[in-house]
Amino acid sequence: MKRLDIRKVALAGLFCAVAVLGSLFSFPAFGSKCAPVQHAVNILCAVLLGPGYGLAVAFAAALIRNLLGIGSLMAFPGGMFGALLCGLVYAKTKSIPGTLLGEVFGTAVLGGLCAYPVAIFWMGKSAAGLAFYVFVVPFLISTVGGAILAAILIYSLQTAGLLRHMREAIHG
Repeated sequence: MKRLDIRKVALAGLFCAVAVLGSLFSFPAFGSKCAPVQHAVNILCAVLLGPGYGLAVAFAAALIRNLLGIGSLMAFPGGMFGALLCGLVYAKTKSIPGTLLGEVFGTAVLGGLCAYPVAIFWMGKSAAGLAFYVFVVPFLISTVGGAILAAILIYSLQTAGLLRHMREAIHG
């Protein structure tokens, strides 16, 4: 492995740990746990690491949260779709506002709609009856909160000139 790759993997591991620990600061909304830190991490991964790493971090964080009993199966669609979409948007456009919107749309709409089959196949029929209508709104609440957190952090780093230096240190 090249030194560059080790830096990316180490940062991805750090982001995964932040997402898992950040999920302890969640709140219930309409039958779902809203964990805005995961969505902030998704956006930071998009900007600093790229879509592949962002998707891997979202998956690993959801898996760890479920294994520790501090997450639900909704953590998978609730985190992974936003991570992938915002990562792809940033990779193609380098637009921070577009990346924030990619996270919100990916999580709230795509993740919320994909929560429906997860609820049917793994959570039972009673949860499935609510999933289509109920998960889009809580995912939206969670992801908007995370996008606001990420926007504050990213624009602060950008204003201080640190964001460019961080990207250069990671990518060479």
